[in-house]
Amino acid sequence: MENLLRPLIVVGGSVVLTLVIGWATDFLLRKADERHHETPLWGLLRRGRIPYQLLLCAALLRGSYDEAQLLESRDEGIGRALTLVLIGSAAWLVIRIAAAIVETSYSRYASARAHRDPARVRRVRTQVTLIMRVVSAIVGVVAAASMLLTFPAFRAAGASLLASAGILGIVAGVAAQSTLSNMFAGFQIAFGDMVRIGDTVVVDGEWGTVEEITLTFLTVRTWDERRITMPVSYFTSKPFENWSRGTPQMTGTVFWHVDHTAPVDAMREKLRDVLRECPAWDGRAYDLSVTDTTPNTMQVRALVTAKDADDIWTVRVTVREQMVRWLADEHPYALPRVNTADAILPPSQNGHRPSQDGVPPQQRRFHGSTRPER
Repeated sequence: MENLLRPLIVVGGSVVLTLVIGWATDFLLRKADERHHETPLWGLLRRGRIPYQLLLCAALLRGSYDEAQLLESRDEGIGRALTLVLIGSAAWLVIRIAAAIVETSYSRYASARAHRDPARVRRVRTQVTLIMRVVSAIVGVVAAASMLLTFPAFRAAGASLLASAGILGIVAGVAAQSTLSNMFAGFQIAFGDMVRIGDTVVVDGEWGTVEEITLTFLTVRTWDERRITMPVSYFTSKPFENWSRGTPQMTGTVFWHVDHTAPVDAMREKLRDVLRECPAWDGRAYDLSVTDTTPNTMQVRALVTAKDADDIWTVRVTVREQMVRWLADEHPYALPRVNTADAILPPSQNGHRPSQDGVPPQQRRFHGSTRPER
């Protein structure tokens, strides 16, 4: 009977105690979150309740398993497994706590500067994201190394590994040259304020928004919801357009080809009316000018402004569509036309004007037959 109750009490007691402590901790964090609405720290810390309970259970079982006297022939293996779970859950919990602290600090900073300096908020967001990735990588490497050191075979091989670390470092540096360059480029982007999460950029002729930045690659979401993934070294070695650099305000252009008789003054007044009814126009400025002429048409350019890249696109397409519709309804003569009038040729020696194809009008062919011209 004792052989059955002892492991049941040890294992069951550890599990029950873990659940009780976990529930009490989660209850306290939930109450703290309800009292302190100004900070999301306590709510974010609740995300770590699973690794927290796993850590408690592994620690309790690791400390009391010897008293259970269960599977004594496998004590070493079970003890090592519990140690591995303990190390892994501890690393998981550290990452969750660090993420909660960093996210809370960023939230306070963003709420204070979101309206005054949105570009700087995006820059800090990029830096925070990369810092958390670095912290997670460091904690993961330390946890993995700690797990490996629990095996005696790896301890014995440690000295030889350290002795050859210099040669391995040189070989790894040569083999991972591109990876290392991308990592350094990632740090340069994060702290050099070259591009940030949420910036509107143009890369390789594609317009989109920066969606994700890591230490090795960057993802751009295009206007048609495609994702372009490229190495971060691209942004440190090639030129690209960053429409969000500095102020997000933009000036856009709209071009029309119209007839020379087009009413430019009326078009200018219509542009003003269209912009006043367009919510995306920020009201800063507008203009309409004739920028070029050809033998058949003249080019008219409109300048419009908006608060960001998304709104400037809306303003441009709205102005283009409504202006063409207005010209077609009110001034159809202003639309481009193709001149189909016959050319006036000089008279021939007999006083008659030859036809354009060189055939006398009386001998023109019509549907394969020769008919006199009426």
